[in-house]
Amino acid sequence: MTALTHRGAIAYYDVMDTLKDLLLTDVNVNTVTRGDITQVNLNKAEIFPLSHIMLNNVTEDGQTMTFSFSILAMDVVDINKEETTDIFRGNNNEMDVLNTQLAVLNKFIQKLRKGTTHREGYQVEGSVSLDAFKDRFENELAGWSATFSLVVMNNIDICEN
Repeated sequence: MTALTHRGAIAYYDVMDTLKDLLLTDVNVNTVTRGDITQVNLNKAEIFPLSHIMLNNVTEDGQTMTFSFSILAMDVVDINKEETTDIFRGNNNEMDVLNTQLAVLNKFIQKLRKGTTHREGYQVEGSVSLDAFKDRFENELAGWSATFSLVVMNNIDICEN
């Protein structure tokens, strides 16, 4: 039985494609990746700004399935070679990156909450935790990690043959 004909696998495909497509609607996202972040070649400058989807787990609860995600939204921090004149902002665009990528995740979550995705019936459960990061990876990147749960209808019918 292929994944495309097995109805149980459709929920996974639909959810992942919905998240990817929704992230790509933002002008401040060039690339969306998924899986283990260590497998993404973060040294390629043309892929940024980048959003990365990590599925933490899925909980089945009869008629619904709850997907737990962490989504990273990040960009490269550019350092200005000129002398720093503003000690608060420094000589880089870190504040710009953090501002822009927080907006990416905020719009993304609001679109999920409002049901403006192509799949109605997706519901963000509870609060979304947003954590800023910098220097988390090989090159100088900054951004945010959003952790949230997404509830979807369970499309498995036990009466099916």
